[in-house]
Amino acid sequence: MQKTLVFATNNENKVTEIRNVIGSDFSIITLKEAGIDIDIPEPHDTLEANATEKSTTIYRMVHQDCFSEDTGLEVTALNGEPGVKSARYAGEGRDFSANVDKLLHKLEGESNRRARFRTVISLLWEGREYFFEGICPGVITRAPKGDGGFGYDPVFIPDGDTRTFGEMTVEEKKQFSHRAKAMQQLIAFLKKAV
Repeated sequence: MQKTLVFATNNENKVTEIRNVIGSDFSIITLKEAGIDIDIPEPHDTLEANATEKSTTIYRMVHQDCFSEDTGLEVTALNGEPGVKSARYAGEGRDFSANVDKLLHKLEGESNRRARFRTVISLLWEGREYFFEGICPGVITRAPKGDGGFGYDPVFIPDGDTRTFGEMTVEEKKQFSHRAKAMQQLIAFLKKAV
């Protein structure tokens, strides 16, 4: 029997990535599919706290097992920016091309292009919270390449490849993806728990 989990997001790209990793043991329901139409604020200064905010908000509404995630791009030369503010780096509009432009502008003339994507998942399972983390190290390009993926994907090359995430298929990205790594830990936990 499939176990159902509510994924506390409205981001279809994230849902596609996660369904691609989770396989057929679990049914993932989005906020929209659960009939919830809210944008949960992310007011905290850590990925962990924002993930908790989202999962606990939804858990209070649906009273069933759910999970959320928060992801940030952490650039070494910018002291970890944009980090927790990745989605709103250039302002509240969540305009990813503006975010990418701001990032590239701030890195102009910078030789250290090291960065990492970090995902933190907060799972509320049978009333208890569990965290899972996935990290993907890499470098920031000098200009966008590829029109796949979303967010900063066209300017991020993961260690172990020469292409940006924007130049990869969902399947190819999954080999490196911070979100996939965190999800694999979540899935391993769920398979034991079930």
